[in-house]
Amino acid sequence: MQRVRDLAFFKKIKEVREYEFGVFYFFDGLVISEMSEGTTFDWDKAEKIIRVAYEILGKDKPVAYISNRINDYSVVPTDWLKFYKNRHHLEFYSIVAYNNGGLASVILEKMFFRNKIRQFSNLEDAIQWSLAKVSEKIDLSA
Repeated sequence: MQRVRDLAFFKKIKEVREYEFGVFYFFDGLVISEMSEGTTFDWDKAEKIIRVAYEILGKDKPVAYISNRINDYSVVPTDWLKFYKNRHHLEFYSIVAYNNGGLASVILEKMFFRNKIRQFSNLEDAIQWSLAKVSEKIDLSA
């Protein structure tokens, strides 16, 4: 199991925000979350993080989101509908899961998330993929 703070990549951090429900790491073009054990991640919590992401990273740049599932927690998958209803957009979404429990909610999330969800078992691989995708998107729009 890899934690963001333990990686050399952590040196590129723009900002860290800690909440009772999890820790969020903001890098250029990338947000990585590590949710707290037993949390239910719902729309109210997501809205808070979306506002912070816009504040730190801007609203018009492509962003990748990695859910680093180091703890067991649940997601309200239907809240993705609220995400889209509020005209938010997420370019790339990946999940790093270290056990079957971490992958269980992915099946439900895939039903509501409009783009593909990439699954990884290694955080560094997820970071490399995410940064490459964001870079491609920036190059295409330039």
